Amino acid sequence: MPEPYAHPEVLVDTDWVEGHRKDPTVRIAEVDYDPQANYAMGHIPGAILFDWRRDINDPVRRDILSAEQLTALFRRGGIDDGTTLVLYGDFNNWFAAFAFWAFTYYRVSNVRLMNGGRRKWIAEDRPLTREAPTPPSGSFSARAPDERIRAYLSDVLSALPDVAAQRRALVDVRGPKEFSGEVTAPPEYPTEHAQRGGHIPGAVNVPWAQAVNDDGTFKSRAELETLYGDKRVRAGLPVITYCRIGERSSHTWFVLRYLLGFEDVRNYDGSWTEWGNLVRTPIEKP
Repeated sequence: MPEPYAHPEVLVDTDWVEGHRKDPTVRIAEVDYDPQANYAMGHIPGAILFDWRRDINDPVRRDILSAEQLTALFRRGGIDDGTTLVLYGDFNNWFAAFAFWAFTYYRVSNVRLMNGGRRKWIAEDRPLTREAPTPPSGSFSARAPDERIRAYLSDVLSALPDVAAQRRALVDVRGPKEFSGEVTAPPEYPTEHAQRGGHIPGAVNVPWAQAVNDDGTFKSRAELETLYGDKRVRAGLPVITYCRIGERSSHTWFVLRYLLGFEDVRNYDGSWTEWGNLVRTPIEKP
């Protein structure tokens, strides 16, 4: 028997979701970067939509949604304080993981991620619908944020000496060409470039996709421990993850915190679009 994940309760499979689609205590939400290309074309019956850009981020500030916005979002989605919320989405759950992290930041504890995301559900030929549900209003109320799981620019700057001394790990989850500075953003994201390419000094590169199988599900705990251990990212070491805008690093944050059980993992959601655009922030570039 393979060793179980550190917190297996936060991960549900497609069979579990299929069996709980009509459970009144469960709310399923699809989180998409492009809802018109995904949710609108067919989604899990009963699933509500969380638009990553509109619902999880503030439309004016460069920030995630506020506690007040989260309260309104959940109430509109028919979510109560006791509801089990299951998230899934496109891009192998990039944006679902970002929503998971944002909701956990506001201490939402009864949230799950569907392993394999939208891609696996469709590959298994499970039911889809274009009908958007209209659930009754929920009664959820957001709590004060947990700053222990979020890193800001000042936190990363102050952590650099510990990163250099290998007392803290800084994990860049972008692709190798982004890490090296050969490109500042993949071509499919033309509005997310930075002024400079490269990476934060001392960061190790563990691309997020190395943590998943071909079907989008997470690799085994043993495989994940080897993957990160080979880059000196190990349990007991404080970790900060980052990418370009915070969604891929949320995916790795989820892996380290919940699948491997790291106790001190923070997501730097400002990521390279902040760091690479600021005057005099140090970078490394071969």
